[in-house]
Amino acid sequence: MIFETFIIALLMVIAIALLLLEIFMLPGITVAGIGGLLFAAGGLIYAYSVSTCVGHVTLGASLVAFAAAFAWLMRSKSFSRVALNTDIDSRLTSSRELGIVPGDEGITLSRLAPIGKALIKGQAVEAKALDELIDEGTPVVVMQVEGYNVVVQRKTNHQ
Repeated sequence: MIFETFIIALLMVIAIALLLLEIFMLPGITVAGIGGLLFAAGGLIYAYSVSTCVGHVTLGASLVAFAAAFAWLMRSKSFSRVALNTDIDSRLTSSRELGIVPGDEGITLSRLAPIGKALIKGQAVEAKALDELIDEGTPVVVMQVEGYNVVVQRKTNHQ
């Protein structure tokens, strides 16, 4: 009976460790998660094959141990060293907030096919070509402002 208890305990400890590793360290469904489920199933099947009472005790003890380990890991600071704690506090400024209005002139920083970058009023903004592809370094005129990008047209000599 001691040997069976040792095997059951070992299988369940490995299962709990693999499942916690899957939850806290490895993204997605990996070998650790599948292995944890297989070890847990194997441990429970073996425990129930010894006797129904041993199976019930194993199931209950494993659930309590998993819950306790999960709660302890959630509260512990040990994962704060490996967790991503970056907050993004920047925001996107719309072209209207930059003071860009129809009639402003600029130059393309990239090819507009049909969307690219343009330098208007000293600001690099998303620009959309009105009706043609515009090469990099081409002078353009703002036709309209649409939220975060501006609609531009190639500047002609008489504009």
